Amino acid sequence: MMRTLAPLKVLALALGMFFVLVCLAGRTEAASRITIDELNAMPADQVTIIDVRTEGSWEKSDQKIKGAIRENPNEVEVWANKYPKDKTLVLYCS
Repeated sequence: MMRTLAPLKVLALALGMFFVLVCLAGRTEAASRITIDELNAMPADQVTIIDVRTEGSWEKSDQKIKGAIRENPNEVEVWANKYPKDKTLVLYCS
C-alpha cells in the first residue's frame, strides 16, 4: 500500500521548495529541488525528511513537519552517514 505525505501540503507551501540529496547504492548524487507535488507523490517509507534549520529558527517556529528529524546544518559530516543509502533524503529549511 502506497502512503503519501499529503498532510504536509499546507506546511510545505509555507516552507517553499525542498532540497533532495539522493543516496543510492553508496553514491551521492547532486542535490536538486523538488516540488510539493513531487514530495507528496513519494512513498513515505522511502523518504527521510530532515529539518536543517538552525536551532534558534527551529525552536521559534510553530511550523514543523510531523515525523521530520532535526539535524544541525553546521554538522552535516557528523550525521549524513547515519541515514540509509536506499532512501531519499529530503532536507528543508525556511
